[in-house]
Order: sequence, then C-alpha cells, then structure tokens
Amino acid sequence: MQITDVRLRKVNSENRMKAVASVTFDGCFVVHDIKVIDPADKPAFIAMPSRRTPKGEFKDVAHPLNTETREMIEKAVLEAYENAEDVPAEKSEE
Repeated sequence: MQITDVRLRKVNSENRMKAVASVTFDGCFVVHDIKVIDPADKPAFIAMPSRRTPKGEFKDVAHPLNTETREMIEKAVLEAYENAEDVPAEKSEE
C-alpha cells in the first residue's frame, strides 16, 4: 500500500489543531479529516478521524492497524504540513 496523495487544509484557530488532511492510498481509497495537532510544548502529531459516542467518548472512524502504517501516514501528513507553512491558513469556524 502506497500513499499517492496528501491534501492539506490549514486552519487559523486558537486551539492546537492547525490543519486537516485527506490521504489517498493507491489512487483508489481516501481517508478524510485527519487532524494535525501542534501543541506549543511538544512535536506535532496526527489524530485520526473520530466521532463522539452518545457517552461523550471519541472513537476512531478509521485508523491504521499497525505501527508501521501509522508512522507512514504521520510522516506523509506532517511533511505536507511543514511544506505548507508559507500557505495562509483558512479562518476556522470553531
């Protein structure tokens, strides 16, 4: 499995979420809403798409099943985020 495209939308927000990515695999499957979290005191990381349960917990909608795949996705998304530093962020509605 190869990542064939990463699309990143930076957001101008006051919180730690700085961008949202869509990752395409093998040109035929896409995962939307991967969040880039960039806390001030730690390195940036990704959060997979999730939904809130009726109990208020968050459950991943899609996620990698092993460390190797998670690292591959995180590397690709964070590289796109770092390369997009000069691109103006969109105003967040949150």
